[in-house]
Amino acid sequence: MIPREHAEHLDRSDPLAALRGRFVIDDPDTIYLDGNSLGRLPVATREMLGALVDEWGSRLVGGWHDWIDLPERVGDELARAALGARPGEVIVSDSTTVNLFKLASAGLDVAHDARAIVTDAHNFPTDRYVLEGLARQRGLELRLFEPDPVEGPQPEDVARACAGGDVGLICLSHVGYRSGALADVEAITREAGVPVLWDLSHSVGVVPIELAEWGVELAVGCTYKYLNGGPGAPAFLYAREELQESLATPIQGWFGQRGQFAMERPYDPEPGIRRFMAGTPPILDLIAVRVGVELVAEAGIASLRRKAVALTDLIVELHDERLAPLGFELASPRDPERRGAHVSLRHDEAWPISRAMIERARVVPDFRGPDSIRLGVPPLYTRFVDVWDAIGRLRDLVERGEQHEVDASPQRVT
Repeated sequence: MIPREHAEHLDRSDPLAALRGRFVIDDPDTIYLDGNSLGRLPVATREMLGALVDEWGSRLVGGWHDWIDLPERVGDELARAALGARPGEVIVSDSTTVNLFKLASAGLDVAHDARAIVTDAHNFPTDRYVLEGLARQRGLELRLFEPDPVEGPQPEDVARACAGGDVGLICLSHVGYRSGALADVEAITREAGVPVLWDLSHSVGVVPIELAEWGVELAVGCTYKYLNGGPGAPAFLYAREELQESLATPIQGWFGQRGQFAMERPYDPEPGIRRFMAGTPPILDLIAVRVGVELVAEAGIASLRRKAVALTDLIVELHDERLAPLGFELASPRDPERRGAHVSLRHDEAWPISRAMIERARVVPDFRGPDSIRLGVPPLYTRFVDVWDAIGRLRDLVERGEQHEVDASPQRVT
């Protein structure tokens, strides 16, 4: 048996423990294990947004002299802190879906003799939807391959899908949204033979990423999970410097126009990463993203990764000890080097169990159909005792059959 004292010891020796106090935690009795969907609110974000609202009130349009370059400045900070990218390769604006559309479209424009787009059948839905629409518009095949549902896409899976020599673009996720499987970005990018567009939404801020070193050409990701940018915070877009001049955005907006206030001229794209800007960026949200990036930079990706591995290891150990006898099955890789910062558990009654966890055990996970409960453990604020207590509460409610006593009607948000 793993005693609670073991988790307490891990917390006492955790070099990141003090960072938990930098987040708003109004209800310490509720265990939040859904930061892989929406991160907590940093205390500094509340303060910075208040100050910016006051600045908006006093400076009005004059504030744009300081705000207008925020998408690039925050992008450079994110590139340095968490992406292993160079200055001028990352911009923060729009949503992951919009950015994926922009880069996928731009990549296909320069692909020669392309007849297919490749992704895996388990990739995040918005990615597949965007690619499906692009394939339909361009008369291409959307080729889905079936990776191992736990281990995720492997280099050999991608090689088989591209064997015909007709693929113009591959789109994959660094960390699988359901299983948490961690893809080998460097190996897949190197061996694919065609451009790979990576979705980093479930890895940025918690898994080491070296886009420049790995030779990645295109990438997108969100900022409201491990970067704690807030609900609907703008996403980021990465385009390798050497490719930027050859790529054209399909959404031509005034923020991507060279000399954007020379409004009498036809569209002429900016020469660098700004060419992928479209409309006016959300300044309040960019300030929130900056706070999250600064916290990640302060902690250091290496330290965050070590703690995430230790937290997910504890979930796996406690699952084997306490949950497997109750019908649970581990749906994430056992090898800690092959998973991100969440663990997925399968159970035939996953949906009512997840509802009972929230309503009766005061543990907040999330459910992903058809049968998975995800436990996300962002290392900036998750404690080891949170994991120990959450698994104990989960075991107790299932032993008592409380999942049969909650309303298990379908809900729009799961």
